[in-house]
Amino acid sequence: MTLRLLNLALLILFPIAWVAPLAKAGLLPYFDLDEISVLTGIASLWHKDIFLALVVTLFAIVAPITKIATLALIQFGPLDKRHIPILEVLGKLAMADVFLIALYIVLVKGVGIGRVETGWGLYLFTFCVLASMLVTHLSKKSLA
Repeated sequence: MTLRLLNLALLILFPIAWVAPLAKAGLLPYFDLDEISVLTGIASLWHKDIFLALVVTLFAIVAPITKIATLALIQFGPLDKRHIPILEVLGKLAMADVFLIALYIVLVKGVGIGRVETGWGLYLFTFCVLASMLVTHLSKKSLA
């Protein structure tokens, strides 16, 4: 029952993570930084690179929510445990987004062109992805 509740809690936490600031970025060190969230990042990409916006949408929004919903359907009965391999693929896609965000921050800091500060949303998003992976792993073991 605890795994079910934690999985359902992720349905609330993920959308919060999508609007939370992943990072604050600015070009010059003495000016205010603009907050970047998953949703503002996708909106910005949509105007510049539709393909990349679709990829990020897949990694950050579609994969995690589909994974949580699929696991909930397995946990509550409509789907059986032969759908578990789908969860592993979706989990890897969701983790790819965390990697891309971290890579962006490292690159911008390393180049030294602008200033980037990590926001609390990055930690929340990372927590959600890792918690989802853990819930899936433990659910898989308990269903076996």
